[in-house]
Amino acid sequence: MTRKIALITGASRGLGRNAAEHLAARGIDIIGTYHSKADEAQQVAKALEAAGAKAVMLQLDVGDCSSFASFAERLGTTLQQRFGRERFDFLVNNAGIGLNVPFSETTEAQFDQLLNIQLKGPFFLTQRLLPLLVDGGRIVNVSSGLARFALPGYAAYAAMKGAMEVLTRYQAKELGARGIRANILAPGAIETDFGGGVVRDNQQVNDFIAGNTALGRVGLPDDIGAAIALLLDEGNGWITGQRLEVSGGMFL
Repeated sequence: MTRKIALITGASRGLGRNAAEHLAARGIDIIGTYHSKADEAQQVAKALEAAGAKAVMLQLDVGDCSSFASFAERLGTTLQQRFGRERFDFLVNNAGIGLNVPFSETTEAQFDQLLNIQLKGPFFLTQRLLPLLVDGGRIVNVSSGLARFALPGYAAYAAMKGAMEVLTRYQAKELGARGIRANILAPGAIETDFGGGVVRDNQQVNDFIAGNTALGRVGLPDDIGAAIALLLDEGNGWITGQRLEVSGGMFL
């Protein structure tokens, strides 16, 4: 049986790396992208291969749409040379940055940076990679619980994630003719280095979130990596156009 291949943006750290680890454990090969830390990315690839998966890391700035054509060429070459394939099976649009600034103080430059990385990038990267995605493949986009509930300081970030949720429904509708499923996963607050590690390292913040979560704790990377793997599981092929919040019941 041909092994499936997942392309995960931002796979060298955080939730992207955790998703790669969960998928590798399920027998799925990984093509990950990283922004700038090549050594760190290669260490992740080695760890994934030690776990039994084929793994390659490619440099990509998801905020620079002008680089997507050359990236698609590198991806096509990598698929042929390293995997003996013409196409890949799963696309996980995970790469992103955080911003915690009040609405009244958000600058146009900050807004544009988020727009390019969180919305414009995934929109046009997915469009560019459609010829390399198999018929019957799957797209998993990443949103945030902040698109459902509101916390001060996240207006711009949450607006981009809300737009991604709408985009996902359109992708599911328009790509359904090819059998491609598109869903979006919305993590709650997770203990990672995202946003400066505030959820992980600030005990007051951690306690506040845990106290407002039905399951009584802050989320962990494994909670999200496992959920992404679940959406890509063979038995979940009848799910498309859906938002899955993975927050432990935050602010219910």
